[in-house]
Amino acid sequence: MKVCAFIITIAVSCLASDRVFAQAPVRTLTIQGAIDEAVQRNLTLLAEQASLSVAEAGLITARLRPNPVLSGSADSLDLLGTGFDEINGAGPPQYAVRIDMPIERAHKRELRTEVADQAKGLAEAQFADAVRRLKLDVMLASVDVLEAKAKLQLAEDNLQALERLLQLNERRLTSGAIPALEVSRSRVAMLQYRGNVRTAQLALTQARLKLLPLLGRKPGDEAIDIDDRLGVTPTIASPDLAALQATARQRRPDVLAAQREHARTQADLRLQIAQGKVDYVLGAEYRRQQGVNGRGNLLGLFFSVPLPVFNRNQGEIIRAESEGEKARRSLNALETDLAGEVATAYEEFDSSRQLLTEIERDLLEPTTDARAGTTYMYQAGATSLLDVLDAQRAYNDTMDRYYSAQAAYRRAQARLALAVGLETLP
Repeated sequence: MKVCAFIITIAVSCLASDRVFAQAPVRTLTIQGAIDEAVQRNLTLLAEQASLSVAEAGLITARLRPNPVLSGSADSLDLLGTGFDEINGAGPPQYAVRIDMPIERAHKRELRTEVADQAKGLAEAQFADAVRRLKLDVMLASVDVLEAKAKLQLAEDNLQALERLLQLNERRLTSGAIPALEVSRSRVAMLQYRGNVRTAQLALTQARLKLLPLLGRKPGDEAIDIDDRLGVTPTIASPDLAALQATARQRRPDVLAAQREHARTQADLRLQIAQGKVDYVLGAEYRRQQGVNGRGNLLGLFFSVPLPVFNRNQGEIIRAESEGEKARRSLNALETDLAGEVATAYEEFDSSRQLLTEIERDLLEPTTDARAGTTYMYQAGATSLLDVLDAQRAYNDTMDRYYSAQAAYRRAQARLALAVGLETLP
């Protein structure tokens, strides 16, 4: 009686959890729809997008010319009560308005604009790389959801098969065809698969929750479901690795960002060398003399230039040279790492493709036929329950491996495509 009560309790709790799971609101998207929504709503990407506006503002600033300087003066004023007159001849008071215009030399404005333009290109490439990485994350998370759904469906199908087997054995027990131990074994096996269903439901819930922040949503928001195909037809042959690596060097946005950074440092070095060149200042002044002995209007012209005795911008030139060397080495390192990354993704893709092809060719049909045939023979009384459970277990393991292989192939396909810098493989 205690065993029966325990079994009933487990069954009721599982059914209750199934109802809660089924009632949770879910919004359905395709993989491409999830990627599009992530690009529009992902909070990290939106923050990264602000760097484009910052770079654009820097370009506007770099294009500006230096402002002229307007100054005024009032000299020789009789504010202390001396008394300017014909006898002492002091003064006269003078009032002046002056304007000075800095003249930049060595094409500083053009070089500033070049540095800012390279910085803008760098920000755009970094943003494109952030989009690339986000697409990969969404793709992998979506495949996780599809894999969890497929394995949940497998667990539910297995549970239904065991429930039918239990019902069959209960009828056979009533007619006296099998002992009670046979029914107990069937019930234990059914409860084990019922636990597998709950585990699969939990895995699906976790996969959906993992997808939410990528789409710019909070854990309490409406859950996202992916309505797409897990399995795709494997390619007959893998693409050429050398061609993929060449494509990656041309199309990867992080490589473009490293190239832009190197170009920016070279432009900055030219700018810092130009900054070491002194600039001129041209000025013009209108002066009005207002004295007792006479009045006059005067015009003055001025020219000034700093003497580069101590500061010739040596420190900034050395800094720019060091940054250029660092950027060059970083670019070389990235190109080397890229070749290894593409090769690793290629091997993963090729291995998963072969594994999936072998499972589809060698395992699926024999395992399915073995389960169906063993079940039929057991119903006819020609085999034992252990044979049925072994066939069911072999079928479950094979299908679980099959769904895992499908998901691994989709993940490897996505990793290789985005490692190359493409949306899909050629």
